[in-house]
Amino acid sequence: METRKIISAIASLFIAATSLAQGGSTNLIVTGVRKVEKADRITIAPRVIDTTIEATTVDYPLLQMQFPTETQIGMINPAAINIKEILPELYNFYVKLGVGTELMPLGEFYFDSKRDRRFIYGAHVKHLSSFGNIKGFAPAQFDRTGVNLYGGINERRYSLRGDMHYRNQGLHYYAIPDDSTFIKDSISQRYSDFGMSGSFASHVKDSAKLNYKLGLEYNNFLSKKPFVEDRSDWRARENFIGVRTNWLYREGSETYSADFDVLYNGYNYGNIGDTNYSAADSGLVSNNTIVSIHPKIITHLKDDRFRAKIGLNLVFNSLNGVRAHIYPDLEIKYSMFNDIFIPYAGLSGGMTQNTFKRITGENEFVIPNLDLRNENRAIDLYAGIKGSLSKRIGFNVSASFANVKDKALFVTDTLFSPGNAFGVIYDTMNISSIEASISYQLSNKIKIDGIGRFNSYSPVNNSYAWNLPQLQFILRGSYNLFDKFLFNIDLDLEQGRRALVYEDGPGITLENGQYIKDLGFIADANLGVEYRYNNRISAFVQFNNFASQQYMRWYNAPVQQFQALGGVTFRF
Repeated sequence: METRKIISAIASLFIAATSLAQGGSTNLIVTGVRKVEKADRITIAPRVIDTTIEATTVDYPLLQMQFPTETQIGMINPAAINIKEILPELYNFYVKLGVGTELMPLGEFYFDSKRDRRFIYGAHVKHLSSFGNIKGFAPAQFDRTGVNLYGGINERRYSLRGDMHYRNQGLHYYAIPDDSTFIKDSISQRYSDFGMSGSFASHVKDSAKLNYKLGLEYNNFLSKKPFVEDRSDWRARENFIGVRTNWLYREGSETYSADFDVLYNGYNYGNIGDTNYSAADSGLVSNNTIVSIHPKIITHLKDDRFRAKIGLNLVFNSLNGVRAHIYPDLEIKYSMFNDIFIPYAGLSGGMTQNTFKRITGENEFVIPNLDLRNENRAIDLYAGIKGSLSKRIGFNVSASFANVKDKALFVTDTLFSPGNAFGVIYDTMNISSIEASISYQLSNKIKIDGIGRFNSYSPVNNSYAWNLPQLQFILRGSYNLFDKFLFNIDLDLEQGRRALVYEDGPGITLENGQYIKDLGFIADANLGVEYRYNNRISAFVQFNNFASQQYMRWYNAPVQQFQALGGVTFRF
């Protein structure tokens, strides 16, 4: 039965396909039996069967085992440092002896302590004199002798310093034509300088502590007694006492400091009201006290590349009645490209106490009766850039402007001398300066420093700033050849100096009712050579003014021409 149904279905499909292939249509009607299976209902509810297999927990028992260990400390040999290979050997004594042209003896003696962490001490004695003259001028002999003693103690938390000096200087006012009629001692002068100083400084490293420094100074300065014995009071006598303190505190990047100074200078010449010494002379007394309070704050930022200072200086001056002055103290600078360029700018000011010692240090040919005034630098504005072009070359370029009151100027004195000494006058002026410097150093072989400076002065009451240069150029150099020959050279060039004179003559010009003398160009070149026989003995020769220019350092006071000085040195 089932077989017949299958055969019948296959035949029907074949006939239908044949009909379609012939393009006609065929309808087939067949009968059959379709068996439908009986449906069963699933009575079990569906559920999720989890296939995760739980891991079996394995226990590892703690084994009680102890392994013995041994520690051996190896001995480290101490580092051996040969100090003699790093630092040069020091000697306690150094002696320099020499003699030069114009009968010029030289002697120097040094005694110094060697390297010591706690104690430093020493002495220095020097003498230089000349028995020569300058052709056509009065006797020009001079002598200079000085003694200096110093000592100190260095401890971890503090340090002590002490110093004592004595200097004796003799000279002649030779700025007049040679005349055998005058008495040689009448144009001589001698200065006596004695002083001492001491200081105590704390060095607490804790940043929360206050560090301080206390200093005390005393100085006595005298001119020689007059040629006439019964007028011994008619000499310059000066006593200086100074108390200087500094207080310092650091917190983070800030540094707080303050200076408190008290400076007293008592100057006395002759007797007040006594005019018996000369018709134009009279006694002078000057008691000058300066008290200054100078607080400031310094901050460091940007890994110390940026530095700023903010402060002020409060000064009380009692020279002519008590007066108060306030000066700014501002400065900023920034390091760029690892100190290659460091631009900086600042605004400051201050007061300088003029003393008889300070004046004679600048011009030793001044008269001993002086009107002393304090130099008041009301404002000092400056800016520049410094840095290093390489590890061997450094530079600095700057410009400044200052307003200065009571600036001391030296002029020829005709009131108390026959024109061979100098007096001091004061003026208010603006001073503008442009300066450039460069330095080169190749280890200990070559060192060269050059400075160029242009100054512009605008005095109120004078045509020029007398004896001050307008253009300056300074060159310093040294060369070490095989550590056997040492060469050094100094070159000073100055232009634009003028002097005030009181009568017409050759080379004298008249401006604004003042007679003016151009002092010409200064070219002073010095050359020195030293030969080291060994570390203890050497020989030297020094050529001064080897260009042999008899230029005028002061009006009518020329310098000596070419000089040669030679000698030996000893270390032991």
